[in-house]
Amino acid sequence: MSKSQGPMQGEAATPEQAQDWVGRVDTRTGAVSPEFTGMLMGALGHPAAPLPPIHTGAPLPVLWHWVAFPEFVPISEIATDGHPKLGGFLPPLPFGRRMWAGGKLSFKGRFAVGEAITKRSEILSVDFKTGHTGDMAFVRVGHDLRGEGGAQIREEQDIVYLPIPDQFRAPRAVAAPDAPIFSEPVEVGPVRLFRYSAATYNAHRIHYDRDYATGAERYPGLVVHGPMQATLLMEAAMRHTGATPTRFSFRGVHPMFDGYLHLQAEADGPTALRLCTVAPEGHQGLQARFEWEG
Repeated sequence: MSKSQGPMQGEAATPEQAQDWVGRVDTRTGAVSPEFTGMLMGALGHPAAPLPPIHTGAPLPVLWHWVAFPEFVPISEIATDGHPKLGGFLPPLPFGRRMWAGGKLSFKGRFAVGEAITKRSEILSVDFKTGHTGDMAFVRVGHDLRGEGGAQIREEQDIVYLPIPDQFRAPRAVAAPDAPIFSEPVEVGPVRLFRYSAATYNAHRIHYDRDYATGAERYPGLVVHGPMQATLLMEAAMRHTGATPTRFSFRGVHPMFDGYLHLQAEADGPTALRLCTVAPEGHQGLQARFEWEG
């Protein structure tokens, strides 16, 4: 079967054309240097979390591999929202908003600070759907990561593409747990959001440019990064259980905005926790599941 004719430069792909991206592969090598590790420590630290060692060879905190592969593109290749323009590895879909919706990971071993990590990424699927907020698309990307010391991570990342609405419409609120095992407050003000954006080389303007976030994308405030919420939950789960995860999954159910949030958890059997971030209004923002071997 012949492939569909691709979109012209600067044009959005049709649902048929977008299928041509499925199977595309990108391979990169990166590392989380002591400098990057220190930047993340400064963005993620809060009163309940001990500071991790950041020297070369120290165990890399789990999920901090997300800073190992920054997208170095010139300003001329940056879109209005601050993301790199689409049409290369990711398809150019006809929606103005692009966000990390969730993901799942399995772990074998532990990376180290400064260790060389190879990542093979593949577009697994491109699906167009219609929900209560209208048309949208989901792109699933698979990542296989291997460290030079033998550690491995298999990760699947879900990216959602949405139209920008004329006003903010909150999704259905999911109530916080009635009796969490722990509930830790974390301040998520503009400085923390900017530091995390800088450490992850994420220029998406909804996280640090209030005028853009509220004006162009119609949010009521600065948006708290989904991966940052996942990383805060991961650290809290490891600290409270004393366990190293074998599997971890997460998904956003409601945007979270600058101010503060709570990290909460409930037991989910003998070797798992259900985790969530909770907004001051009492609803969940990001849900996660942390599993370990008994």
